[in-house]
Amino acid sequence: MAGHGGSKKVIYAALAGNLAIALTKFAAAFFTGSSAMLSEGVHSLVDTGNGGLLLYGMHRAARPADRTHPLGHGRELYFWSFIVALLVFALGAGVSLYEGVVHVLAPEPVVNAKVNYIVIAISALFEGASWLVALKEFRKSKGKLGWFAAIHRSKDPSVYTVLFEDSAALLGLVFAFAGILAAELLDMPALDGAASVGISLILAATAIFLARESKSLLMGEPASPEVQRKVLAIAQQDSAVQRANGVLTVHMGPDEIVAGLSIEFEDHLSAPEIEACVERIEARLKAEMPEITRLFVKPQTGGTWEKRRKVIEAASGEELAG
Repeated sequence: MAGHGGSKKVIYAALAGNLAIALTKFAAAFFTGSSAMLSEGVHSLVDTGNGGLLLYGMHRAARPADRTHPLGHGRELYFWSFIVALLVFALGAGVSLYEGVVHVLAPEPVVNAKVNYIVIAISALFEGASWLVALKEFRKSKGKLGWFAAIHRSKDPSVYTVLFEDSAALLGLVFAFAGILAAELLDMPALDGAASVGISLILAATAIFLARESKSLLMGEPASPEVQRKVLAIAQQDSAVQRANGVLTVHMGPDEIVAGLSIEFEDHLSAPEIEACVERIEARLKAEMPEITRLFVKPQTGGTWEKRRKVIEAASGEELAG
């Protein structure tokens, strides 16, 4: 998946655009009294804060393993991605819904709507540029997979989080434009508030989707089947290995995988020879698969592994590699 270099480029682009857009939208909302524009300002401000949290999460996740976190800090990125989703829901959707309901119940005419149209056009330009950067990075990482399949299998939430936020922002601008225009043409100020409610629903749907994906990563997702097969193949090629039974993996971060190997060694091997075999496997994995940051090897017969495998597959409903 996308490396952190590409992820940071996406986030920096989104941060720069969202901060400028938020200030512009708030100024337009102040001078025109538009509820939809105020909601859009809150939306852009939340997106700005979210970008900062993602960068903070990436910084924290990059810390090396220590005594209190022997497997590293990689999951901090997943934690802060989950917080981002909650903020989109609580602040973005919540404030937009409140503003929308208030202006539907007590509508006020929009003053000088042309200012809003100009701001919406400028915002669409900046949001579109940020969206294109995020889309380009996501396309690099997704390969031949479909969009939702790629998101589901992605272990780096920073790119697709920005992509979804920018998509929601562009769709929100469409709602804001439609609401303000309809309110002006039909002389129905309540439609401006209705647009704000629509924006809140967009943000709520985005937040729920992002929270669901972040929760899955935070709970611990396995490496891709391709990665698992490669780990098994490398282990199987060692002359001291009779059979590489299977492997259990979990992502601690986008590029940090902990792997547990079940291996049946040749019967005649002594303990030092088994230890030397494990060291050879570790060295080769480090050279060919640097994303495997921790490896645990369990000497185990094929029959014992099969029993354990059936238990795990029955509980998870998914087939294990091996």
